[in-house]
Amino acid sequence: MLKNRHSLAELSHYLGAELKGDPNCIITSIAPLDKAKEGQISFIHDSIFGNTKYKKFLADTKASAVILSAEYSEFCSTNQLITENPYLGYAKVAGLFLPKHTIKPGIHPTAIVGKNCQIATNASIGAHCVILDNVYIGEHTVISSGCSIGNNSSVGANCTLHTHVTLYHGIHMGDRVIIHSGAVIGSDGFGMVNDNGVWYKIPQLGNVVIGNDVEIGANTTIDRGALEDTVIGNGVKLDNQIQIAHNVQIGDHTAIAGCTGVAGGAKIGKYCMIGGAASINGHIEITDQVILTALSNVSASITEPGIYSSGVPLQPNAEWRKNAARFRHLDNMARRLRKLEGYVEKLDTE
Repeated sequence: MLKNRHSLAELSHYLGAELKGDPNCIITSIAPLDKAKEGQISFIHDSIFGNTKYKKFLADTKASAVILSAEYSEFCSTNQLITENPYLGYAKVAGLFLPKHTIKPGIHPTAIVGKNCQIATNASIGAHCVILDNVYIGEHTVISSGCSIGNNSSVGANCTLHTHVTLYHGIHMGDRVIIHSGAVIGSDGFGMVNDNGVWYKIPQLGNVVIGNDVEIGANTTIDRGALEDTVIGNGVKLDNQIQIAHNVQIGDHTAIAGCTGVAGGAKIGKYCMIGGAASINGHIEITDQVILTALSNVSASITEPGIYSSGVPLQPNAEWRKNAARFRHLDNMARRLRKLEGYVEKLDTE
């Protein structure tokens, strides 16, 4: 099905979706519901926070078809692909229209490859890559131009390292891993000890271990462990510009949005969802199936699954200044309140 035209009958079969409308309708691309035109397919879905702002466009959309759930079917004026998970349906259909680039196996003449490396014959090593000694690269893996891979590292099968990815020494990753440009894996953790006002560097002796089906965003950094390894579980998805410190463990299928910082030694469970710019303290544990909304500051362990939030919502500056001033008096106000409660309790017993 890797072509630029698909009938709704083909897409229905591909998604396992119910088709309501013309099976011969031809789809040539995908677009947002309010901007789609004839020949394009769109979608609508409920996110975990109930975002359904596009519902109003269903009646007048110019799209030739819409991927949606049964609850929205009656509001839609065009052909429909009805499925339980429209967002997943959108993702699968979008993949059909993703431009395909021909990958040429082999090692580019400008690449530098060290001693005792094992590189699959159908792997692709791009221009100006530097691969040091004792590196393993698996079947059908693509190492794009300008990448650097340190000694004693291994990259599994069907992986993609985009341009200018840096893997330090001793990095081990599984199969089908995608790492975007500028990511740095295995830099030293921030380990220092103070000796009479002078910082002494603690050697970082651990490695980084990355599981299967992991995706790591652009300019994200993952530090190596101090003694034990930093571990990224199977199916983990990391957005752009995330900092993962030394000895962090992230459980399988957890997703973390951009600009989040995870301090050293933190353990994050499986199937968690962490919003953008969250801050997670070191040496704490977050259990499985926890959702942190954006800007959350996690200073203590979370032992129960659920949705957690922190931070102060945006407000006019004048209001914020008043509340900030009051916050400085919060402890005194709490003491006065407890004192008043004591008086009330005493009066009630008289």
